[in-house]
Amino acid sequence: QVQLVESGGGLVQPGGSLRLSCAASGSIIRSNGVHWYRQSPGKQREFVAGITSDGDTVYADSVKGRFTIYRDNAKRTAYLQMSSLKPEDTAAYYCKVRLAWGQGTQVTVSS
Repeated sequence: QVQLVESGGGLVQPGGSLRLSCAASGSIIRSNGVHWYRQSPGKQREFVAGITSDGDTVYADSVKGRFTIYRDNAKRTAYLQMSSLKPEDTAAYYCKVRLAWGQGTQVTVSS
C-alpha cells in the first residue's frame, strides 16, 4: 500500500516562502506523476501543480510563476516550492500519486 506523507507547512507572512515535501513509500514517485492539491474551508479541493515521470510540469493559473514543483527520485520525494505567498494561498495542501493521497499539511499566510 502506497503511503504519502506531506510536511513543510506552517504560518508565513504574505510575500514569504515555504517548501512542502511529499515523501512516498516505495518507488512510486519515480515512475508516476505527482500532483499537489489544496483545500480551504468551505471550498472544493483544487489542483495546484503536477509533474510527470518525465519531469514535465503544469500549474494552476493562480500559482503560475510563484510555485515550482520538482522531484528527487533518489529521495522518493516530491516538493512544492512556494514563493510570494498570498493570504488566498491559505489551505491544507495534499499530494497525490495515482489514487493515493497524503494526509495534508496546513499552510497559513497571514500577517
